[in-house]
Order: sequence, then structure tokens, then C-alpha cells
Amino acid sequence: MDIVLLVKAAVMGIVEGLTEFLPISSTGHLILAGSLLGFDDAKAKVFDIAIQTGAIFAVILVYWQKIHSTVVALPRQPKARRLAINVVLGFLPAVVLGLVFGKMIKEHLFTPVVVASTFIIGGFIILWAEKRPPGSVRIEHVDDMTMWDALKVGLVQCFAMIPGTSRSGSTIIGGMLLGLSRQAATDFSFFLAIPTLIGAGAYSLYKERALLSVADIPLFAVGLVFSFASAWLCVRWLLRYISTHSFVPFAWYRIAFGIVVLATAWTGAVVWAE
Repeated sequence: MDIVLLVKAAVMGIVEGLTEFLPISSTGHLILAGSLLGFDDAKAKVFDIAIQTGAIFAVILVYWQKIHSTVVALPRQPKARRLAINVVLGFLPAVVLGLVFGKMIKEHLFTPVVVASTFIIGGFIILWAEKRPPGSVRIEHVDDMTMWDALKVGLVQCFAMIPGTSRSGSTIIGGMLLGLSRQAATDFSFFLAIPTLIGAGAYSLYKERALLSVADIPLFAVGLVFSFASAWLCVRWLLRYISTHSFVPFAWYRIAFGIVVLATAWTGAVVWAE
């Protein structure tokens, strides 16, 4: 295996892990990093999706106590069953709409203007969400969510199919606008990521299996390991951060990054279109 290629895989894994759970769009950052590294062919696109699984393992590790206690309590505690049902309900819209519109989105929406626009618009939505009056929070803890709350957050998550939107940004900020506290929205976003990203990774690997071979195992293994490590650090940091800070800095970062997308597209420095 080419050492340079493994280094590129490690860099892409770090980018994935650091951006997957922040409201700044991991897809946009992976496209930029892949273009700069010359790691942007068809196999690389499968790689980008597959290494999300490493980031998800980090979430499972950080939330292991909560996940374990919920699973163990499923037979006897309504609260545990409600959380499990909520995660399933929140996951279903992405499955249905992804299968229906996924191909069309990849063909028509992966353009510099769309990516830049969603970065910038998303930034302003975050600024708007953070200006909510104190009394607008209905749900302080993820265990208090209703099935209707979970379904609405799941529908909002579908906006993340548009490049540059950010799955975490859609679910966290969407949840806040729907009445969840910052902590509850972040927790549910992480729980919802588990089936969503594992499912997307498995589906992509199966669909594009003809592109892959046994020789690709080291490449994917390196990406998964670095994605896991960087995501573990990022998730732990984010959970501490949101206890005393808002998402406003991420909003301004998105707006600035959107401008970068337009600038790199106009100058030809990055090929953003599929």
C-alpha cells in the first residue's frame, strides 16, 4: 500500500471526525480536503461515507453508559422504550427521502452555488436560533421528547441531504427551533447519527462494492481509526462547550466558509461539482 495514500486517508479521517458532529458540514470539508489532496475519485467518495462509521463508534463510546442503560431497561421502562422509538422515528424520514431523492440530489445539487448558499444560509439560521427568547425551550432533556418531536427532528435532518447543510447542524439547530434545549438537541442529534451514518456507510459500501477490493482494507482501516480518534476528542469537547457557550461562532465560521467555497470555485482552485 502506498504510504502517501495512507497519509491522505489519515488526513481525511481527521477531517471527518472533527467536522461530522459540529454544525459546519463534514461533506463540504471533505470535498475541499479531498480536492486539495487529490483524493477525490469515485473510490474516495465511497471512502468518505464509509469512514463515518469510525466517527459513530466514537459517539457510541462517549454515550455508552446511556446507550447500555437504555437497552437493558427496554423491557421494563417506558422511558427507555420511548427513547428507542424516538430514534427509530427520527431515522425513518432520512431512509425514505434518501432513497427517493438521493440520486437526484447528487446529480443536480452538488454545485458551488448550492454548497456556498447552504453554508451561508445555515450560518444565519444558527444566529436566528440562538436569539430565541428564554421561554421558548419546551424540552430540557432528551428523555422528555415525544414521538412527534422525534419525527419533526427526523424530517429536519433530511435537509442535510443538500450539500453543505450539515446533518448535525440540521438536527441540532432544527431541534432548538422546535423547542429543544441546546443539550437535548445535541444529545438527540448524536443518538440519531448512529443508525443514520451506519446505514449510509453500509449502503454505500454495498452499492459501490465493484469499486473495492481486499487491497483497499488498509486504506479504509486508517480512515476509520483516525475518524474515530478525532471524533472522540471532538464529541467530548463539544459536550463541554455547549454547557457554557452558544453555537454563534460556528455560524460565523459557516458564513466565512461559504465565501471560501465561492472563491475557490470561481478561481478554479477547487472542483466542487460532481
